[in-house]
Amino acid sequence: MQRMREQSCEDYQVYYEKITQGPMGNIEWAKLIDSLTVQETRFFRDSSAFKFVEKYIEQNQGLFNKKNPLDIWSVGCSSGEEVYSLAITAQQILSQHNKSNDFIVTGTDISVPVLNKARKGIYSQRRVELLDQSFIDSYFQKLSPDQYEVIEEIKRNTCFAQVNVMDLDKVAQTPRHIIYCQNLLIYFRRERRQEILNQLVERLAPGGLLLIGMGEMVDWLHPKLELIKGEFITAFIKTKI
Repeated sequence: MQRMREQSCEDYQVYYEKITQGPMGNIEWAKLIDSLTVQETRFFRDSSAFKFVEKYIEQNQGLFNKKNPLDIWSVGCSSGEEVYSLAITAQQILSQHNKSNDFIVTGTDISVPVLNKARKGIYSQRRVELLDQSFIDSYFQKLSPDQYEVIEEIKRNTCFAQVNVMDLDKVAQTPRHIIYCQNLLIYFRRERRQEILNQLVERLAPGGLLLIGMGEMVDWLHPKLELIKGEFITAFIKTKI
């Protein structure tokens, strides 16, 4: 294991004691988590999922206002591309109804380093190269030939927090209109996936939209949800409280 080698630990027991009892244990634990989590992401990664998001926001835009903003939760947000993609989508649609700022997108992840990167909203040219230039001009500020920053108008409607999906029972049951949980459940066993999804359902507002990747939880159903199958995506609408 790379972290063991870097800490000059010859076996697992020594490394375990370093994390649990050492003076820098918390820091080493954070570094270990960061090295183990997969952080592959990009802007608008799953077009079929974003079509669901767009349709949901357009159909329900009449419900959202300053007192009841559209509330979106990106679970396992990594370095923030997914959060800003959702925020841009919400802003584009709601601005057509004079509700440009009536939304909030919360991104959560277990890794502190990637959350710090996400908050900055600064990305390399490689991260944005698949976007249309007009899109880049509208939503990014060019800092240098290889650095782009998400504009403040989008960033101010986002927030980031550290959350371990294994401990969702510790997360407040704030009702969210959209819960976006893509490419996360594949890293857990089936029983744990079901536990995570059941916890997410309890944090989904009535009429809310839950999105998970196709195949991440085959044949999973919940009595409070209505299944809506789409191409390369599985979506649910919460029909019961």
